[in-house]
Amino acid sequence: MPSAFLPDRAFIRISGPDAEPFLQNLITTDLGALQPGVALPGALLTPQGKILFDFLIWRDADDLVIDTRADQQEALIRRLLMYKLRAPVLIEAFGENGATVTWGADTVDAAGVSDHRFALAGVEVRRNAGRLGETGPAGAYDALRILSGVIESGNDYVLQDAFPHDVLLDKSGGVSFKKGCYVGQEVVSRMHHRSTARRRAVIVTADGPLPPTGSDVTADGKVIGTLGTVAGQRGLAILRIDKAGEAMARGVAILAGQTPITITLPAWTALTFPSSAEES
Repeated sequence: MPSAFLPDRAFIRISGPDAEPFLQNLITTDLGALQPGVALPGALLTPQGKILFDFLIWRDADDLVIDTRADQQEALIRRLLMYKLRAPVLIEAFGENGATVTWGADTVDAAGVSDHRFALAGVEVRRNAGRLGETGPAGAYDALRILSGVIESGNDYVLQDAFPHDVLLDKSGGVSFKKGCYVGQEVVSRMHHRSTARRRAVIVTADGPLPPTGSDVTADGKVIGTLGTVAGQRGLAILRIDKAGEAMARGVAILAGQTPITITLPAWTALTFPSSAEES
């Protein structure tokens, strides 16, 4: 079965009698919906509702494990400790950096936790902390993310520059609108109930090689988004879907750099392109 080692991941263990209620009041994920053996996406937001840290989270017996970017691990621990105060909770880095991911037809019975984001796209992906045996190139995982419409900070977006809706957390099980308060909840809830989320992640394809990550996506000479992860003729982007939908309805070409592209919303989101754009 295909596999890849991701050296840029690191892990945080949260334990203690108040570990779950402590996190439940901070992060976007509803831990009440977190089943054993499954990793859900989530985020810790700024008070203004933008993503300060993104991660996956899963259960390990009575503890909770956060799988985050290695370059954000220390800062995330510091931020969690800032909220901890006197709560009987232990927050600590653990294990070696890096995660092993496996996928394919034989993965269902493999070790590790099931990544819910890919399951929505009909692909079974298992994650394990650390390196497990020989693996394939990390680029194969990026290609799988593109095909599945799975967005991650770094190449796809900059932390503190995106709302959860922008990166599909509201569709991938990473945001709860029922569990109650958490940091940034009021802004996120308002966007949801007023249907004001217009920036979304899309899958990009082209007839030739795409330009590099960070290239502008334009329609009718106006920037409507930014290209994220690229693998040959496919990539991810975050853009204004109302402006993209209007361009497509009018037959206006959408470009990444100077390259004509076709954009699609991941099927598992059930989202559609509006046919007209709202002014902003």
